[in-house]
Amino acid sequence: MAVLEIKKYPEKILREQSEPVKEFNPELQKLIDDMIETMYSAPGIGLAANQVGVSKQILVIDVSSQDEQCPLIVLINPKIVHATGEIAIEEGCLSVPDYTTVLKRKEEVKVSGLDRHGKPVEIESTGFLARALQHEIDHLNGILLVDRIGRLKKELFRKRYKIVEK
Repeated sequence: MAVLEIKKYPEKILREQSEPVKEFNPELQKLIDDMIETMYSAPGIGLAANQVGVSKQILVIDVSSQDEQCPLIVLINPKIVHATGEIAIEEGCLSVPDYTTVLKRKEEVKVSGLDRHGKPVEIESTGFLARALQHEIDHLNGILLVDRIGRLKKELFRKRYKIVEK
């Protein structure tokens, strides 16, 4: 296994729609293992493949620090099939370091996809896991948390980002 480089805002791949996975082969399994290693090393609770420079619909999530009953999740080609409620909580992102903001997300989500071996999976979740799933699926669709904030917060973020980059 290897720790991969996490791409940072404003890298282009973070804004692109990821491609569906069609082949379940040893290369895919290695990428998944490397993503898991990278997520733990960061440390983070979730990681999408495009965050490590691979435009494939793969995500890994481990929210066991918040919910001990929830095992490591690997999802391929995930889709949100149902979402209800709304909750606003502070959120951060490995690709936007040193920035957090309060975001509104759905409180409950049902997600379908495939496991790392290509078998169908359906996850019904609430709370922290629901939030993590939405965040990582956003990444696979080229959406960052800064795309979900209001106009004023976005302007402040842009000004702050320019200051950090100088």
